[in-house]
Amino acid sequence: MKKLFGLIPYIAALAVDFYVLPLLINDTGSGMLMMLCVIPLIDFFCSFVYGIRQGSGLLLTVAAVILFAPTIPIFYNETAWIYIVVYAVITLVGSAIGRVFCKASK
Repeated sequence: MKKLFGLIPYIAALAVDFYVLPLLINDTGSGMLMMLCVIPLIDFFCSFVYGIRQGSGLLLTVAAVILFAPTIPIFYNETAWIYIVVYAVITLVGSAIGRVFCKASK
């Protein structure tokens, strides 16, 4: 249960990342910048910090997939489905790298 409560700030950060930042998209160029640079960087940073503080990142990866999936019909089109896999991998890699730092500091 403690792990789930520790997950809440990171889920909130990912929710802002996935639901608020797309509101700033004006055209295709800004949309591509947002989806290829800004959202993945925030996703990676959030999962990296989670990995440092909590260790395992599987719960955060599942949360990222669940959070991002509804944004596709809301903000994007059907070609954005691949980003579920991309953001899941980024979240998993970020938390794994953070977990290495967590173990190194102990």
